[in-house]
Amino acid sequence: MSGDHKNYIIGNPSQYVKLNVGGSLHYTTIGTLTKHDTMLRAMFSGRMEVLTDSEGWILIDRSGKHFGAILNFLRDGVVPLPDTVKEMAELMAEAKYYCISELSESCDQALKKLEREAEPICRVPLITSLREEQILINSTLKPVVKLLINRHNNKYSYTTASDDNLLKNIELFDKLSLRFSGRVLFIKDVIGSSEICCWSFYGHCKKVSEVCCTSIVYATDKKHTKVSTSNISIRGTYTCLSQQGKGSKLIAEY
Repeated sequence: MSGDHKNYIIGNPSQYVKLNVGGSLHYTTIGTLTKHDTMLRAMFSGRMEVLTDSEGWILIDRSGKHFGAILNFLRDGVVPLPDTVKEMAELMAEAKYYCISELSESCDQALKKLEREAEPICRVPLITSLREEQILINSTLKPVVKLLINRHNNKYSYTTASDDNLLKNIELFDKLSLRFSGRVLFIKDVIGSSEICCWSFYGHCKKVSEVCCTSIVYATDKKHTKVSTSNISIRGTYTCLSQQGKGSKLIAEY
């Protein structure tokens, strides 16, 4: 840019300098910039050339979004860290660029913690094939509870309470998976071709029991599909857990 020129900056620690960091303007002392052993110390102690415009602004070709945090860290040795993964990664990149190792390491540790906390505590696989189901069941040491829900398998109209009972089965499955996902592998099947609502329980990679929640009832004019819900599915879970020796108190509250 016309009027810009390179020079070396050497001055008293109390001397103020004007910084233009990617269009973000900052005003600070040489003492702040040279307080720690960083690239900024090299820039403002005469060891590196800096680019200055015609108005005396020292130009730094970086994003200025987090430069205020960089200055605050240089002043105080600490700075509040962002609470999102994106901004934490941005600040860490700037700290690395300016060779501020302590801030970079703090960001790295905080970033790893944020990523761990972002991991879902409860994961319920949604199976897409019989082969995938077998792989899931055979590759875990946990007991397995599978809920098959597939309304497309119905050939008849539902009885009055069937829709509510389908939801109750799904809600029960969700509650159990949230409560016991650390000890039991819960999987959901929405493509099974034989049933509408069915619970299956596995221990040591083998099916322990199965509870089908649908039946055909006969009205005066035609057949209807009835969906039921009961605590039998919970007893099945208990049996499944007992097969694995997980203890009798695990689901007593349900």
